[in-house]
Amino acid sequence: RGDFQENVDKGTVAECFHRVPVKSGDVMFLPSGRVHALGAGIVIFEVQQNSDTTYRVFDWNRLDDAGQPRALHVAQSLESIDFEDFEPSLVSTVAEPRDGYFVRQLVRDPLFDVDLIEGNIAPIPLESGRMTLLAVVGGRMSVHCDGINTFISTGGFCLVPAACAGVTCVPAGGAAFLRVIAGS
Repeated sequence: RGDFQENVDKGTVAECFHRVPVKSGDVMFLPSGRVHALGAGIVIFEVQQNSDTTYRVFDWNRLDDAGQPRALHVAQSLESIDFEDFEPSLVSTVAEPRDGYFVRQLVRDPLFDVDLIEGNIAPIPLESGRMTLLAVVGGRMSVHCDGINTFISTGGFCLVPAACAGVTCVPAGGAAFLRVIAGS
């Protein structure tokens, strides 16, 4: 913590960050308290608690719309950082075959679970009973629930209420999507 704060004060805190090379499809779980930043050109899917709180310990000297440096929250950041968590790794799970599709477990946390599901044309049944968010990361699919059909494609999302029974996803010639299930 002391070294980190000294680097914040000197404006060299970026030197404290580990850099993890990533490619499309890589996954990293970032629990609360883990300092993180994204490199240029990286697009992410982020699941987070419903909160408008972001503490910036450094902002890469970026300016806001008025040309002013964005606010930093150094004191709050230092109180929130888990200084024991400093060397993250990518999720290394592999996809497991199911009946005509594949499921890769990405995150298991008390607050939410995240899976990557990939299929070609076979219907993919989803459990119900908990709020579920579907995010298509490749291809197109339809989501069938309680007589309602919703079509989504790459970059699209679908919120499935917990009360929805008998949810089925049908890839349109191939789809990959993230399934986020709210914690119980």
